[in-house]
This record gives sequence, C-alpha cells and structure tokens, in this order.
Amino acid sequence: MDVLDKYKQAWDNQPEDDKKVSKVDIYRMTKLRSSSIVKWIFIIGLLEFVFLAILNILVSKTKYIDVYSELNMLTLLNYSYYVNILVVIVFLYLFYKNYISINTTDNTKSLMTKIIKTRKTVKYYVAYNIIGGILLMVIFNIIIFNTPNGIEMLMPEEAVNITDRSKLITMFIVSQTIVITITLAFLALFYYLLYGILLRKLKKNYKDLAKLDA
Repeated sequence: MDVLDKYKQAWDNQPEDDKKVSKVDIYRMTKLRSSSIVKWIFIIGLLEFVFLAILNILVSKTKYIDVYSELNMLTLLNYSYYVNILVVIVFLYLFYKNYISINTTDNTKSLMTKIIKTRKTVKYYVAYNIIGGILLMVIFNIIIFNTPNGIEMLMPEEAVNITDRSKLITMFIVSQTIVITITLAFLALFYYLLYGILLRKLKKNYKDLAKLDA
C-alpha cells in the first residue's frame, strides 16, 4: 500500500466533519502522482525518439540500403523516416504540454479532464506507431513483390538455391508474413510494457478523483 492509498483509507474511516482537510491532501498527492506519470511518458517518448535516430543511422550502414536503392525505394524510405520523425516530435510536444497542463491544474474536475486527454494522446501515439510500422512493412513488401527481380534482390541466397520461382515467391510471402506477425507482436508487447502500466496508473488516479469529487 503506497502513501496515497493510506491517505484514502484514513479519509474513508474518519468522521465526516474532518474530511475536507484530508480531501485536499489526497487531491494534491493524486495530482503529484499524475504529474510524475505524465513526465515519465514524455521521457520515454524522448528516449524512443533518440533510439529511432540511432537505429536509422545503423540501418543506413547495412546491406539492405543497397537493396532498397536498387529497388528505387530509397526515396520512399527517407520520406517515411522524416514524416515519422515529424509526427513523433508533434506527439512529444503534446506529451510535454500535457505534463505542464497537469502541473498547473487547480481543481479536481480540470485534473480529471486532463488525465483523460493525456490517456487519449498516448493511445493515439501507440496506435500510430503500431499501425504505421506494420503498414509501411506491407507497402515495402508489395513494392518488392511487384518489382521485376525484386524478390531475388531481397533474397539473393535463396534465389540461387531455389530454381522454381513459384517456390521462391511462396517462401517470400511466408517469411514476410512471419516477420510482420512477429513485428506486430513485439510492438504490441513493447508499447504495452512501456505505456500500458502508466496508462493504468493514470486510470486509477482518475477513479480516485471521481470518488473524491462525488
């Protein structure tokens, strides 16, 4: 049981006449805890942004960049990267704005509204990353599939060993389906662990405030 839970238990058990004082204490602690959660959402988003930039640098040094260049996909890759960076910056701004907004809140109803807004922002961010990432992979695979010798360029070793192109196509479809499925599962788990716990804590704070304001 944390400090806030102890305050709530004491508030529930005390005489009705004394509840005003501890009600203020509970509100302040809920506000402080909510502010801390939103601050961590911003920090995690910032670290993710840095990781994305580093990952792009590492990928640019791999052999796959040459393959994308041969498939005339380098421009699409660059544009998608810069658009993603721009979108992430917008979300980081919204995270920071939510953090400042909660810090300057001075009443229960306003804090409850801002908690709901913060949770929605995070959910949109997670949905964008998961759906956007999978959609981009699907688009790349469609381009590769419809480009002459695209599969052979992406899978040169398999193309040498497999003379039947229909089998090569089947291997490409199966392998990419597995990759996309694993990526989807990884992203879902990644964001669940990163933001899911924080969102549940914010939801708990909202319920505490709703009970407090009842």
